[in-house]
Amino acid sequence: MTKSIQEMTAIVKTALGPDSISVISWPRPVPNAGQVIVEVHGAGVCGTDLHIALDAYPNIPPVVMGHEVAGTVVEIGADVDAKWMGVRVACETHHQICKCDFCRVGRRNLCKNKASMGSFVDGGFATYVAVAEELLHPIPDEVTDHEAALTEPLACVCHLLLDPSLINVADTVLVTGPGPMGLLAAQVARAAGGIVTISGLEKDRVRLGVAQELGFMITHSPEPESFDIVIECSGSEGGIRTALESARRGARYVAVGIVGHDVTISADVILYKELLVSSGFASTPQSWNRALKLLEHAQVSLSPLISKVEPLKNWPSVYKDLKNAEVLKIVFDPRL
Repeated sequence: MTKSIQEMTAIVKTALGPDSISVISWPRPVPNAGQVIVEVHGAGVCGTDLHIALDAYPNIPPVVMGHEVAGTVVEIGADVDAKWMGVRVACETHHQICKCDFCRVGRRNLCKNKASMGSFVDGGFATYVAVAEELLHPIPDEVTDHEAALTEPLACVCHLLLDPSLINVADTVLVTGPGPMGLLAAQVARAAGGIVTISGLEKDRVRLGVAQELGFMITHSPEPESFDIVIECSGSEGGIRTALESARRGARYVAVGIVGHDVTISADVILYKELLVSSGFASTPQSWNRALKLLEHAQVSLSPLISKVEPLKNWPSVYKDLKNAEVLKIVFDPRL
């Protein structure tokens, strides 16, 4: 059956409940005033997408999944600058921009009314996605369409580590969890002057191999109380414990990975070691600017993180591979 021009293929969270996800025909978006339509050329699969599949992250179905999005602007709505037509872009995720105190000072990631693509409004696991003009960022020429899909997680890492900068030159840094966020965090920490080690488990050997290729020291058993900065990217109880144990007295602990459920840890170590704990949720316009500058100056490499590029129809096998931690980053290309 021929698909209507008003329809497109999309990966949709159809209902609440574990794994209620289907690859189906979905209405093609039409731009409202202030919006553009992006033809998606790359959409990264994030750990958050796995949490959404299990309802371990808030979502309102039915909704097209995917928030790590890059592509080309193919249509513009009213009140949008015509300069965007045909431009390759990556997209911020926050679709509800209001005039609250947070939005007014550029911290729309903390807006109580925030509605993110892929969980509350339709996202980028689709042929097309509607995006507000103010959320667009031109992609540097040096960055491929598929690499550009990783700009969003890189911007999140920049928000966590560089706004303000948490790392001084020659600080010893431990990153727990060698997944995509861990490898991005390690590269940003190194760009800021840190001496970086990445820790993982035996099952992470493929990911740790990529870490070595990127020039990082790796370990399965970090030495206790040895690091000035610990960046927890695994989103696991074991990773949290390792990070807390590895932090020096007076060190900084940075929470990156989403756990998705309650964990049991001893919080007293934060007091006894006088640790500074920080985190960051999503990204800000400033962190996007930093991410793009890092890419322009080749201080972060994205290509080694991409294990596969897949068509949307392969969602079931992609989901299985990511749950089993058999790959790093998988990018969907709806054109395939």
